[in-house]
Amino acid sequence: MSQNYSAIAAQLLAAIGGAGNIQQAAHCLTRLRIALRDDSLVQVDAIRQVELVKGCFSNAGVFQIVIGAGDVDRVYAELVAQAGIATATVAQVKSSGDHKQNRLQQLVKVFSDVFMPILPAIIVAGLLMGLNNLLGARGMFIADKTLLQAYPGLDGVWGLINMMANTSFVFLPALVGWSAAKRFGGSEILGIVLGLLLVHPDLLNAWNYGKAAAGLDGASVPYFDVFGLHIEKVGYQGQILPILAASWVMSRIELWLRPRVPNAIQLLVIPIVTIVISGLLALAVIGPLTRHLGIAITDALVYVFNLAPWLGALLFGALYAPLVLTGMHHMFIAVDLQLIANQGGTFIWPMIALSNIAQGSAALAMFWLLKSPRDKSMASTSAISAFFGITEPAMFGVNLRYKLPFYAGLTGSACAAVLITLGHVRAAAIGVGGLPAFISIIPTFIPLFLLGTLVAIIVPICLTLLLARRHAAMAGDEVAQHA
Repeated sequence: MSQNYSAIAAQLLAAIGGAGNIQQAAHCLTRLRIALRDDSLVQVDAIRQVELVKGCFSNAGVFQIVIGAGDVDRVYAELVAQAGIATATVAQVKSSGDHKQNRLQQLVKVFSDVFMPILPAIIVAGLLMGLNNLLGARGMFIADKTLLQAYPGLDGVWGLINMMANTSFVFLPALVGWSAAKRFGGSEILGIVLGLLLVHPDLLNAWNYGKAAAGLDGASVPYFDVFGLHIEKVGYQGQILPILAASWVMSRIELWLRPRVPNAIQLLVIPIVTIVISGLLALAVIGPLTRHLGIAITDALVYVFNLAPWLGALLFGALYAPLVLTGMHHMFIAVDLQLIANQGGTFIWPMIALSNIAQGSAALAMFWLLKSPRDKSMASTSAISAFFGITEPAMFGVNLRYKLPFYAGLTGSACAAVLITLGHVRAAAIGVGGLPAFISIIPTFIPLFLLGTLVAIIVPICLTLLLARRHAAMAGDEVAQHA
């Protein structure tokens, strides 16, 4: 059925207070993001009645309307045309809402702004790494053998996929350097250079640092001798914090130099001075400090989960979806990558994937309960979206609207998280946070993760059906008038 995007945009424009109430507007994969002048003019109930709208909320000073992939860009084009405003990027809209944020929200926004642009590269690398792990997993498909051992002709395929998978992780500091420099107002190309500097082949590979520092097999940490100052000649492959902090320092230096260096020599002076100073600081001070900070953070997190794994998993499984509602979930990308770098795998990301599946399962249960064709369509499409890692349509369009399925999703997520955490399930990389997630799990743990997936599907569906029908029987109407 074709949609009248012009009419939908007109209704939304009226419900948010008209064109005069819009500072800036942009859209992401599923949502309109609008920086408003006066939030009190918004008519939330009217917005929720508009066709295609799956929910709306305000977060970090930006009003967001969940529409869904494919339709959101068409609605946005009509909205911009009717309001007579210029198109904007998500980053620009977020900046407009900064004055409404507290310190914690601003910190979360930094992580979101830095990691969201590079997330596709990380996910692709995670999926390819997962495929490679399956090829090299002993006993996964053939008893006591890997597929490579059974079919030696696959060795070339394995090597090629391995190189493709490792690229994003080997040069991760360059990706973060580009995105962070853009976020902090510096030159993106200098951010890339700084990131590549931290993984230069002349530096000791970060994966071998522990062995060299411990003096195993006669290895030792090499040094630069700079006027009597010993600087560790160590790379930061896979590390997040060193390049994130170094990019901020680099951007501060560059922004300080710009108004002070004459235009005629800016191209000559600013890049050289910026890279030399920030590169020296990155290798001599920032890198060592943030590396040890990253190790301390991951060790503390691992210690807490080892001390009371069932409690940590229960809390994380139950609280992750609410964190998505606040936008704070973006911080876990950095935590996952740090765990992968320091521990060889992350136990956080598997729980995130199961939380997404649980919310999708609850929305799927509502598909069977609801009678309105429009509501059934929303439930089915948002469930599919959640099963492939995008949960906002399911949560805002269905689960939060009826409340009970949201709680059922949290329960299923918590149960599944406890199960896989007690089994020490780890992911070798970040992949698609839904049903395809098993590809990125370390092969040894795939069977238990699949069992956790079943729990994340069955528990929310059963709870939603049982609780919703019980409330409906008591109240005598559809899903007990939204429970």
